[in-house]
Amino acid sequence: MNRQTGFTLIEVLVALIVLSVGLLGVAALQANALKTNHSALQRSQAVMLAYFMLDAMRANRQAALNGDYDLGSTANPVCTSPSGSTLVTHDQAAWINALKQNLGNVSTTCGMIDCDNTGDCTVQIQWDDSRAGGLSTQMIEVRSRL
Repeated sequence: MNRQTGFTLIEVLVALIVLSVGLLGVAALQANALKTNHSALQRSQAVMLAYFMLDAMRANRQAALNGDYDLGSTANPVCTSPSGSTLVTHDQAAWINALKQNLGNVSTTCGMIDCDNTGDCTVQIQWDDSRAGGLSTQMIEVRSRL
C-alpha cells in the first residue's frame, strides 16, 4: 500500500491565500485605526486650545467683558492672525497661530470668540478633518462663564 504523507501543493497554496487575505484585513484595520486616532488627537487639541483662549480671557477679564476679545462670527470665523501690539491682539494671534500649528496650516483652520458683558463666552474652532475620512469641516464649540 502506497500512502502519501505531508501536504500537497494545492493545500499549501490555499493556506497561503487564506493567510494573505487575513493579513490584508489586519493591514486595512491598522490604517483605519491610525486615521481615527489622528482625528481624535485633533479633537482633543481643539478642546485644549479652546480652553487656552478662555484662560487667557480669564486673566484679562475686563477686556473680555468689554468685548475686546471678540473675534469673527459663527458665519464668518477668523482664519488669519490679527496684528497689533495690545495684550488682546497678542493673545488672539498666539491662539490662531496655535490653531494653525496643531490642527493644520490651511485656510479652513479658523476660530471665533464671542463674549457678552455678563461673562458668558463662546469659543468655536473649525478645522479640516477629511484626512481621517470624516467630514471635511469639523467644529468644536466651548461655552464658559469667565
